Amino acid sequence: MADMSRDPLRAIGRLADPVRRRLYDIVASRSQPTSREAAAEEAGIRRSLAAYHLDKLVAEGLLETSYARTGERTGPGAGRTAKLYRRSDAEFSASLPPRDYERAAELLAAALAHEPTGAARTALVDGAYRLGRQTVSAAGGDDADPLVNALAATGYEPVCAGVDIRLRNCPFHRLAAQHRDLICGMNVSLVQGMIDALPGDRRTARLDRGPTGCCVAIAAEPSG
Repeated sequence: MADMSRDPLRAIGRLADPVRRRLYDIVASRSQPTSREAAAEEAGIRRSLAAYHLDKLVAEGLLETSYARTGERTGPGAGRTAKLYRRSDAEFSASLPPRDYERAAELLAAALAHEPTGAARTALVDGAYRLGRQTVSAAGGDDADPLVNALAATGYEPVCAGVDIRLRNCPFHRLAAQHRDLICGMNVSLVQGMIDALPGDRRTARLDRGPTGCCVAIAAEPSG
């Protein structure tokens, strides 16, 4: 949940600097915490410059830090712990003029969750499936896999994990925390709609909750 004591406009504005945005994207793209050395190397900049920008992002709440031995350092001090960075769990959003679509979504989700006939839940799942099919044609992108393009465009942050595709991010995280069954079922239907929009694609979306990320996993072949 976002820290209301922080200024979201200022925090988001920190990413206007191209070097800082590049470092943020590097850290956010990794499943494990990233050292200053690794981030600097990938960004093609000096370690001292990377450290400066990374710590600015920490100060705004966009990144978080931890300490561990990485094995990357050599020479004197090689045994010391390194400062590592990962994407913060905080959420930042800004709207001018102010809008609060998330509150409306929370109210609608609560209403659907308590609707006694189940008709509203069925309509949500059907609507999510149709939206998933539409998303594939709109996603575009250069990736060879149009499903990956569509997932990325929707904010799922897909990554390959063996034969499966796992989703590092749930675009509806706060709603899922409050209405897990409702939102996870919607996610499965949305992703399956993306798959079924691709002719001949035999992959299937399944509910597979992990410790982090989205509750949906995508198998290479249909189960059963």
